[in-house]
Amino acid sequence: MATPHFSPLVFEPYLKTVIWGGNGIAKYKGIATRLRNIGESWELSGMPGKESVVARGALRGRTLTDLLKDSPREILGTAVYERFGATFPLLVKIIDAHDKLSVQVHPDEAIARRRHDSMGKAEMWYVVSATPEAKIYAGLSADITPEEYERRVADNTMMDVVVEHTSRVGDVYFLPPGCIHAIGAGNLLVEIQQASDITYRIYDYDRRDAYGNPRELHTDLAKDAIDYRAGDCKQDVSGEGILVRCPYFTVSHQSLDRESRELSFDSFMVVMCVSGTVVISTEGSEVSLSQGTTALIPAIMGKAVLSGTASVLLATIEA
Repeated sequence: MATPHFSPLVFEPYLKTVIWGGNGIAKYKGIATRLRNIGESWELSGMPGKESVVARGALRGRTLTDLLKDSPREILGTAVYERFGATFPLLVKIIDAHDKLSVQVHPDEAIARRRHDSMGKAEMWYVVSATPEAKIYAGLSADITPEEYERRVADNTMMDVVVEHTSRVGDVYFLPPGCIHAIGAGNLLVEIQQASDITYRIYDYDRRDAYGNPRELHTDLAKDAIDYRAGDCKQDVSGEGILVRCPYFTVSHQSLDRESRELSFDSFMVVMCVSGTVVISTEGSEVSLSQGTTALIPAIMGKAVLSGTASVLLATIEA
């Protein structure tokens, strides 16, 4: 198949309903849906069964996975392709925690490959909105041992040693594999992570599923995955520039106020409009994003200009 003429790609969101979800995502994105309890909007995904589908333009209806089969270097960039093959290596979500999420941990590369034939799962959060009482839980307040972990899970005292933060708009958290964490009720946030859907649930407040059964815990699986050292995952960043830089992704923030910003890149570039409206201009094309909308700029384009009045997040994997 001939290589298509690329422009910035905008995809249909995959809306996921969960017991802790609310109605904030539809309002934030300005979309109409009959779904209730939407906890996640998968903005950009190559995950099997949940592949993002192009929403606009000449490539409308094609999946991200399909496009990568035809043009992996053009979309990902040579360095990313040589590292990951024709697989999109990130998963970009918007999360609405109407109720608190379970306390979780994710495995690193070695454990994920050995157990699940998957990538590990490093992730970051950017808080878009938060109620006054909203909390974020991330990291341990003191060193613990695997034996203490098991005891605290059994006697429901795990949260006594998890760091608690009052959530504020613009807060940033980096959650490496092994970091115990949870999103508290009242948070709407962006999550950018490795393309992995592996979660070990270690505590869930004795909640029940739709059939009245206790939700499954992964106490034993998590035991080898946890980093038992004390650590706080909140990032000391604010305003413009790099928010998180790690081997798996680099995420930055830009504020536009009717001026233009030029981007240059060797790998793909993800642009999410957090608020306002941003126009992405590339050679021969122009795409407008409203609040809560995400675009993928293929690496082959090399440059783009952002303009408008907006707050945007940019994500890539540095070559």
